[in-house]
Amino acid sequence: MTRASDPVRPQLLGAAYSVYVRIARLALMEKGVDYDLAEIDIFGKHADDAAYLKLHPFGRIPTFRHGDFTLYETAAITRYVDEAFAGPSLQPADVRLRARMMQMIGVMDSYLYRPLVWGLYVASDEAAKSGKPADAAALSVAMAKSRTALGALADLTGDGPWLLGRQLTLADLHLQPMLAYGCRTVEGRALLQERPRMREWWERMQTLPSVAATRFGAELT
Repeated sequence: MTRASDPVRPQLLGAAYSVYVRIARLALMEKGVDYDLAEIDIFGKHADDAAYLKLHPFGRIPTFRHGDFTLYETAAITRYVDEAFAGPSLQPADVRLRARMMQMIGVMDSYLYRPLVWGLYVASDEAAKSGKPADAAALSVAMAKSRTALGALADLTGDGPWLLGRQLTLADLHLQPMLAYGCRTVEGRALLQERPRMREWWERMQTLPSVAATRFGAELT
């Protein structure tokens, strides 16, 4: 396996509040890679920024740069980080477990992120800021979709402290930032309480130095 040997310090472009930027940061920290975070706020002053769109044609975050190599899409970034740098492996050696890891990440991206983060957290946060109640019907739909996705993930977990068993993997690092937003809501915390093993996993994740180092906003209070 080829390892990055040049001394160039990687750069991650994105905002600290972003779920997907935090996923990449967790991977970098778990590998022990020093990196620079360049704040790019796609919902603020960097929206439709022409220079950034040259790096990421879809205008999303994060984007990763390592010397003359530029990469976007978080799952691609974290796999590159794991395979290009020395440090503890974040992917199972067993081909079936590695496939299971990617399956779980796919479930998180396709079926959990939107209802949990936007459907529950963002909707509740915007309602609180406006002083108006959140749309109860929309919250109910988001709750149901989040419950289904979390149930599917729970069914795929292995025996051990982490999602895939004894090894901390990219799947663990992918899920933590999503649940960090979900658990800021009453509904999200209730979903976690429904699944004791997932709750135990969540509590174990909070002990990781990388998780503590990437906390922000309400997580710091």
